[in-house]
Amino acid sequence: MSDPLVWLPFDPSELGEVPAGLRYEVVDPVDGDVPDSVADVAFYVPPYRVGPELTAVLPRMASLEVIQTLTAGVDNFAGQVPDGVTLCRGAGIHDTSTAELTLALVLAAQRDIPDFVRAQQRHAWAGQWHRSLADSRVLLIGHGAIGRAIEARLQPFETTITRVARTARDGVHSFAELPDLLPEADVVILIVPLTEETRGLVDAAFLDRMREGALLVNVARGPVVVTDDLVAALQARRVRAALDVVDPEPLPSDSPLWEAPGVLITPHVGGLSAAMWPRAYRVVGEQLRRYAAGEPLEHVMAANGYSLDPR
Repeated sequence: MSDPLVWLPFDPSELGEVPAGLRYEVVDPVDGDVPDSVADVAFYVPPYRVGPELTAVLPRMASLEVIQTLTAGVDNFAGQVPDGVTLCRGAGIHDTSTAELTLALVLAAQRDIPDFVRAQQRHAWAGQWHRSLADSRVLLIGHGAIGRAIEARLQPFETTITRVARTARDGVHSFAELPDLLPEADVVILIVPLTEETRGLVDAAFLDRMREGALLVNVARGPVVVTDDLVAALQARRVRAALDVVDPEPLPSDSPLWEAPGVLITPHVGGLSAAMWPRAYRVVGEQLRRYAAGEPLEHVMAANGYSLDPR
């Protein structure tokens, strides 16, 4: 019997010492070129930016046992993972990059950096008073690995942080407590997975509970926020927003969200930094080592979209 086949979107040499007992092929089905070996693939690492082509490829993988994503969330794979196949998320790959961007978005929004950029383009010296991150009360909704990485970067800025997660635990509030917590927050950061429970979490009622002028930061997934409700709250100048993710993506050029007052938008680049690939190689390398050795894999996902290992 031949060694199990692994499909990678990058050269195996990037892993350093490649786990023995496995065969490797570099394949990126995004370009539509699917090798005949597709039926032999046992361990599949899809490209970071994977789209509809996944629907066409997965059913052809008759020997598939494991899908290891390079993304922190796995909502793109919802309903597509064949029965009996283990789905693992890219835990640890994007913690640093996403936490950095979150801090950048919060600081840029609080200090109105976009206004200064526009003033520079006009050659205008336009000094004025701005908010500060210091002394802000931050409501951090989502307290997995990325949430903890965001918290670690916020702490030196003299903020007060309230943690919220799906279920309450020591030092962490539950989703059910959000109505009472929202009015007290100056900054609300979303870093939850997209599940049936979190889809549309931020709706008109949620936004109405936020204090006037508070900042909503979404680095989770676009559909966690009801776009029309957010546009209405922005146009009423009830809240402000800094968004790395939106719904839909890409955001249509005629979307009213682009020109809504008090909004800062980046094009879903939370994980796209020089910090991504070294961490991706470490995660994939360790998972392949475990797979080759017959050891339990890490960061296995449950059918409800949550990790069985929430680290």
